[in-house]
Amino acid sequence: MMRSNYIAALTAILLACPQAAHSFVTPPKSSYSSLTSTSTLSAASYQEDLTFTPPNTVTEGPISEELCTAAAQKMKRVMVPVSTDVSDTGFVGISFIHFAAQPSSKKKTLPLLLVHGFDSSSLEYRRLGPQLAAMGIDVYAVDLLGWGYTQLENVKSFSAAAKVEALQGFWKTVGGNGEVVVGGASLGGAAVIEFAAQNLYQEVAAVTETDGSNNNNNNNNSSEGFVRGTVLIDAQGFVDGIGPMSFLPAPLARAGIKVLQSVPLRNSANKMSYYNPETYATEDALKVGRLHCLRDGWEDGMLSFMQSGGFRPKEKVSKIDVPSLVLWGRQDGILEGQEFAQKFIDTMPNAELQWVEECGHVPHLEQPELTARYITDFLESDKMTPLGKTASVNPLFGNLLSFLN
Repeated sequence: MMRSNYIAALTAILLACPQAAHSFVTPPKSSYSSLTSTSTLSAASYQEDLTFTPPNTVTEGPISEELCTAAAQKMKRVMVPVSTDVSDTGFVGISFIHFAAQPSSKKKTLPLLLVHGFDSSSLEYRRLGPQLAAMGIDVYAVDLLGWGYTQLENVKSFSAAAKVEALQGFWKTVGGNGEVVVGGASLGGAAVIEFAAQNLYQEVAAVTETDGSNNNNNNNNSSEGFVRGTVLIDAQGFVDGIGPMSFLPAPLARAGIKVLQSVPLRNSANKMSYYNPETYATEDALKVGRLHCLRDGWEDGMLSFMQSGGFRPKEKVSKIDVPSLVLWGRQDGILEGQEFAQKFIDTMPNAELQWVEECGHVPHLEQPELTARYITDFLESDKMTPLGKTASVNPLFGNLLSFLN
């Protein structure tokens, strides 16, 4: 009976976070002998792991969707700094896809950092990313540590906290901690809320001097933080943790994790994700969603996340006071919009709601053109005008290469 209840609970978690039906991975061998420097939007240098092999959608699966193949070919992995609680080396490999903004006559916008849902990958944004790039938006779709194509070997923790820490290391490395809008879908929304709450942009009044006549000679303000806004797509934000599963003995937890890998469960989650499953819940989508489970180390990474207790965003939602766009599929059958979308609006001090019609739980996959238009309108609004403020990044070469010797 206990095992039956546990499997039912695992099923509920996957169905509540169905982006797991939309990722695709191949197991690269990792070493750190070949690294290269690449320039980024912030003109900082980062270390690209040349040993990383992007997924080959022709041989793995195979996957026939051309957008998936194109996105996979863009994928890279970069070494980012983390604490020694996460990795003894102080670095982990984080995979990402850069959908570079195409030249546009429209106003310049802030870059967008996108985070996938539960047990998924950056390929989840294979349809939305190109749409946004065509509209002049610079998009970075990043994998959370332990999921997608990230480093799995020689990592001590894949906990929720480690995932947020690696995400912070990623933007420090690739984005130079420059001002950014962060977006997340489903459970990725919980990760975004935790990340944003730690890094909110805010003006800080500078100390002023007076000339004795009560006139300020220096009225400059400084700022701290870099998250200028958030985009929450059918996001999980009001449930903390993963319940009793975090307390289960490892053997029983591993049995449940294997259920997450099964074709029937993945297929069920796939179908529940869409308003129009006949069109979108295809065998191709199922393959994209399941292959990452076959990576060496995936099971250990999932166990580490489960035992950590999961994300805890509930008390942080109200702290997100930067402009925020809440997008919700009108026909979401997993997280009911009338309850949860409205709850975000009622809780966040500076949020707006946009419904996506004829759409289930994954607007970025089922209605990517419409979703891209809503996001672009938000990023082009006056309140999201770039301030031109970036933070400098110390070169990583010395620290990174020190552990190679």
